[in-house]
Amino acid sequence: MAVVKALFGEYFDCAQNLDVALADIVGFSVSQEKMSAKLTIKPYRKIEEDRIKALESQLSRAVNVNITIVCDESRIGFRTEFMSLVVEILRDRIIVANGYFNNAEYEILGKELKINLKKGGKDILLSAGCDKEIEKIIKGIFGVEYTITLNQQEDFNTEMALDSMQKKVDEEIRREKNIPEPTAPAVSGETKPHVVKDGFPLYLETQKPIYGNLIRTANLQKLADISIESGAVAVWGEIFGLDVRTTRDGKNNIINFNITDKTYSYTVKIFESCTNAKTFLGALKEGETVIVYGKVTFDKYSGENIISATSVNTVTAIKKQDTAEKKRVELHLHTNMSDMDGMTGADKLVKRAIQWGHPAIAITDHGNVQGYPDAMKGKGKDDIKLIYGVEGYLIDDIGETETPWEKLPRYHIILLVKNKVGLKNLYKLVSLAHTTYFHTRPCIPRSKLNELREGIILGSACEAGELIKAILLEKSDEEIIKIAEYYDYLEIQPDGNNQFMIASHSDPNAKNPDRNKEYNRIKTLEDIRDINRKIIHLGDKLGKLVCATGDVHFMDPEDAQFRAILMAGKGFDDADNQAPLYFKTTDEMLEEFAYLGEDTAFEVVVTNTNIIADMIEQVRPIPEGTFQPSIPGAEDELRQICWDKAKEWYGDPVPEYVADRLTRELESIIKHGFAVLYIIAQKLVWDSEAHGYHVGSRGSVGSSFVATMAGISEVNPLAPHYRCPKCRHSEFFLHGEYGSGFDMPPKNCPHCDIPMVRDGHEIPFETFLGFHGDKAPDIDLNFSGDYQGNAHRYTEELFGRDHVFKAGTIATVADKTAYGYVKKYLEERGKVVTRAEEDRLTRGCTGIKRTTGQHPGGMVVVPNEFDVYDFTAVQFPANDTSSDMETTHFDFHFLHDTILKLDILGHDVPTLYKHLEDMTGIPVMDVDVCDPKIVSLCTSPEALGLTPDDIGVQTGTLSIPEMGTDFVRGMLMEAQPKCFSDLLQISGLSHGTDVWLGNAQELIKDGTCTISDVIGTRDSIMTYLMHKGLDSGLAFNIMEKTRKGIVAKVGFPEGAEEAMKACNVPQWYMDSCRKIKYMFPKAHAAAYVIAALRLGWYKIYKPTEYYTAFLTVRGGDLDALTVSQGRDAVRRKMVELHGPLNAEPKDRKPMTTKEKDQFTALQVVNEMMARGVELLPVDIYKSRANVYYIEDGKIRMPFSALSGVGENAAKALVEGRDKSDGNFVSIDDFQAKTGASSAVVTALKEIGAFGDMPETAQISFFGF
Repeated sequence: MAVVKALFGEYFDCAQNLDVALADIVGFSVSQEKMSAKLTIKPYRKIEEDRIKALESQLSRAVNVNITIVCDESRIGFRTEFMSLVVEILRDRIIVANGYFNNAEYEILGKELKINLKKGGKDILLSAGCDKEIEKIIKGIFGVEYTITLNQQEDFNTEMALDSMQKKVDEEIRREKNIPEPTAPAVSGETKPHVVKDGFPLYLETQKPIYGNLIRTANLQKLADISIESGAVAVWGEIFGLDVRTTRDGKNNIINFNITDKTYSYTVKIFESCTNAKTFLGALKEGETVIVYGKVTFDKYSGENIISATSVNTVTAIKKQDTAEKKRVELHLHTNMSDMDGMTGADKLVKRAIQWGHPAIAITDHGNVQGYPDAMKGKGKDDIKLIYGVEGYLIDDIGETETPWEKLPRYHIILLVKNKVGLKNLYKLVSLAHTTYFHTRPCIPRSKLNELREGIILGSACEAGELIKAILLEKSDEEIIKIAEYYDYLEIQPDGNNQFMIASHSDPNAKNPDRNKEYNRIKTLEDIRDINRKIIHLGDKLGKLVCATGDVHFMDPEDAQFRAILMAGKGFDDADNQAPLYFKTTDEMLEEFAYLGEDTAFEVVVTNTNIIADMIEQVRPIPEGTFQPSIPGAEDELRQICWDKAKEWYGDPVPEYVADRLTRELESIIKHGFAVLYIIAQKLVWDSEAHGYHVGSRGSVGSSFVATMAGISEVNPLAPHYRCPKCRHSEFFLHGEYGSGFDMPPKNCPHCDIPMVRDGHEIPFETFLGFHGDKAPDIDLNFSGDYQGNAHRYTEELFGRDHVFKAGTIATVADKTAYGYVKKYLEERGKVVTRAEEDRLTRGCTGIKRTTGQHPGGMVVVPNEFDVYDFTAVQFPANDTSSDMETTHFDFHFLHDTILKLDILGHDVPTLYKHLEDMTGIPVMDVDVCDPKIVSLCTSPEALGLTPDDIGVQTGTLSIPEMGTDFVRGMLMEAQPKCFSDLLQISGLSHGTDVWLGNAQELIKDGTCTISDVIGTRDSIMTYLMHKGLDSGLAFNIMEKTRKGIVAKVGFPEGAEEAMKACNVPQWYMDSCRKIKYMFPKAHAAAYVIAALRLGWYKIYKPTEYYTAFLTVRGGDLDALTVSQGRDAVRRKMVELHGPLNAEPKDRKPMTTKEKDQFTALQVVNEMMARGVELLPVDIYKSRANVYYIEDGKIRMPFSALSGVGENAAKALVEGRDKSDGNFVSIDDFQAKTGASSAVVTALKEIGAFGDMPETAQISFFGF
């Protein structure tokens, strides 16, 4: 007896209508004369009449027959004999349930359903939530609620049962083969062509054991077909998610890796000695195909079924090929840049086309061209023509001039770039669509397309194009011909692409009764094919090519599931009804159009698509080369600035060491065309300085002495040295005597007897521009956040507004977001899968374009002789049409080596400098960063006049950038830095990957070396090895390979280890290099530490001004109500948030992110109050909007310190107060004059800002 789901499941949502879907069909009669049918069903529960009517309507529309449904209610109600149905559903949802319910007994006692298990597994089923899932299934189908109790005989041993099952399976296999274990066959150099048989696409003759024995493949199973009752299994799959761990005793490896055959995924576990594991771990690579033999067991650690492997064989997978003699060209293809619609990266699609031998492939994403750079990457040097295009949204602003363009219907249209002129015109059209004509979608007006059509080939697109729309709406032949004449070629697509039309008819009872009206006459597959036949007839009549396209949205058929997950996440009800929009071979496409006849099918699939491809020139979407803006005389100006500064610091003539370094850098910079970059940076810095804001450098720019001399960087990369500011006498230390000039003892000039400047951090220039000085430089600058906007505007003044754009970014679906989509999708469908399968689905949904944005400080400069469309289209960030700043349409990373990007970043430190200079009158550049008291803050708060008990922390670095976080304070106490170069190490270690934890930290703990000796920054590797005697080129190579994590992956460059040993480089040093994944540049660390020391000086000697500046710039998370009540209240709040202040970390209370930010601010206030600095509360007459200020030696809080009072609200309060001259007779009067909201007034009341001011000024006549 069939159930409703079996015959009609494709026409309605079975998951949401389980009671109907699982009802038995007991009768079905059809009247051909009346075109009607009667369906009699026997459900398990009573189904509401309105749901029956809705289902009748849905099924009738789907099959084009008037269906009446009759319910036989004789079997309504739950009985134990229905448990076989319940268990069948349970197995689909929770895979570990397989097998355990065999021969189980069921008993109903009131509202309790007892299940007595004969195969054991109670703990496993309960841990998987099977009891709760059974309750849900019974309630969903039968409408009754039971509490499920699972029982098994007390002496039942699940592990023994599993072992017994395993032994039986092994015995059966041995009996079947009745032969000794076979040895691995010889593997020939070539693989024979195979037909994929039984779903196992493997070249079995390539099978090779890497762990255990050769696996017998006669009983190979699909992963979806195995379960806990399967026992020993032989399965195959592709490896992903390899994880190797070592047991605490260091003797064994626990190896976990996931495999998938695209039907399902499992985790494979191997427990093996470290010695044996080394023999096969190298073969377990991501993407490798393997055959695994082992036992399906329940893993208590992960809480799910896994495969415990006894043998693993590598095997070559059969890759899908296009075997046609003459290949087609795909002209309609979407990548992962198609706004949550396409699933596969352009590079992968292009590589598939290359693998298949296709002569060309087009990229036509929805409304954008952001997939082009990836397509270019996929092409590499291979001989395939990339056709650059877009599927645009056409609006006919010519035919309907009375209607606002926003309300015009949108039609899909394909635009293919024919040549360089067409590429530039396409960028202009895409830019217009994303800026001037963006309305939920980037629209292309026909008028603009006509203006910019040169060099572009137009295709009529899919069923959403105006041609097929006109045919569906049965417009006149004259109208249809006129539409078709507009296009250069006409497009048809496979049946499956448009099969949705058969079920997607209009509903007169819907909110929009006209929705899908155009599909009403499409009732059969032949109706869809007739559309294609009509288009072919049109092409013949008009002499236009007709091309068959796949409208590709993902690579392979099984990838449709990823698209379904994302579409479900976006709210599509029909997400699971995915059209077969995968990348098809030539033969697959020919088969799709076989109904047209062999000759016509070949013409539209192969001949015509190749003709279109041949009409197109190969162009590059981003031109090759580097295109820098020009500033006349930049080279001479840079030389002049640098030599003038060198002479000012070091005298004339400049010492040979200094002159050699400066000459070498200038020659390299000018030779490779980088002088203009330095001059631009110099002008930006000098402009900021002229407005009273210092600029900090970041990144590797401090490795360049030219940058120092040009005033771009405060970091001096020369060797440690003294220099006299008066007579210019200098003394250099070139052999590693000091780690930094700041660490040298004070010394007076031997000629002038005045203190000499101590400077120099020994940073090689090669780390900035490469060993040959030809690497494009990144000059990253930290401007004050208050001045950043001015710096951007000054850039526009230098080069013109039309040549300066914000650097665009593309945000894609990240792992966590994708995982959320997957979990929601599975939960909505009542599915429970393995973690490996969750991981596979998550990976398939990551990397999909979600939105666009802008780099926080990146500005792209287009040379004067070009315009932006020579390089990219433009748009607003996140398509926000209210934005006043256009960004590059391409992600700026793809333009990095082509046109100039300036990093004009906003940062707090320069803002702090500004406030401190204004309040103290002491220039930041004049403070003594070599003061030993500042460094002492890193290990003790004594220099602040405090003890650790006073503030609950061991250091005095709270609030100091780079040195104040919990993590870095912990490093400071472990490493005990004594000097500036030690702090450089700390900064480098805190930003690197695998350089501190499990590396330098252990070396310091076990006494192997001190903080001064460990590898802290990338540059220190090169200088250390050169001081040891290594050749500079080899030292540079070792540094580069180490800092990029290459040494950790594949080892040192050839001969490097021997050379280091010959120079007495210690073994621990080389072992440390082998662990490193990423290293921080020394210049960047130096810039950060110098800033920290400058601020530390003010913290020690100008505490009131320091805390005032800090609170103004970084006090956003301050709890004003608490701090206004004094230090005891502050400490109570800290204990409330995080537990006792001096407790061990393990005993502290966990905090949310918001609470952590609040706690950090309170720590600083607690320290400040412990030093005797007082805070004054918010005062409606005295407080400023957003700035803390000093009043009678105390710090007055601004309005913005109050919770819920933002920057604009605070400004409005001050403006209202100033306009009324502060004359308020009541709280109501204050609110009326300042426009304060009720929430703001409440906050002011709570903190006592109104004092004894009355609520209202009204006089009561009855209150006497």
